[in-house]
Amino acid sequence: MKRLNSKSGCAVEVTLSVMGGTWKPVILFHLLPGKKRFGELGRSIGGITQRMLTLQLRELEEAGIVERTVYAEVPPRVDYELTELGRSLQPVLIAMRNWGQEYSQRFDAAGPLHDDAEASAPRAPDIAQKVA
Repeated sequence: MKRLNSKSGCAVEVTLSVMGGTWKPVILFHLLPGKKRFGELGRSIGGITQRMLTLQLRELEEAGIVERTVYAEVPPRVDYELTELGRSLQPVLIAMRNWGQEYSQRFDAAGPLHDDAEASAPRAPDIAQKVA
């Protein structure tokens, strides 16, 4: 497992170096419900190229966040799932999803958002007060 150090001394920097970017949080969110095969994961994300998905999964695997299982079958089958460390990111990913939904609703962005993992992922309680 690769150990990442912060240049600024900030733990947020370490978190972002592991799971930051455009695709990694999306990949992790789609793995919350459980194992997925490569093709299934790519179809559920939409807009990501096979090359980018492969690169991002490799980085997440190297960081110890995602586990890759190769089955000795013909044709070969490969599953991806979150490790225990990866599953510990669930509250962060759910909070990001909830924040994005609230932001989109507040500013009438491109309409309602839909996430495949939404049905199985818990939603944080609605906040009644506005935060200043």
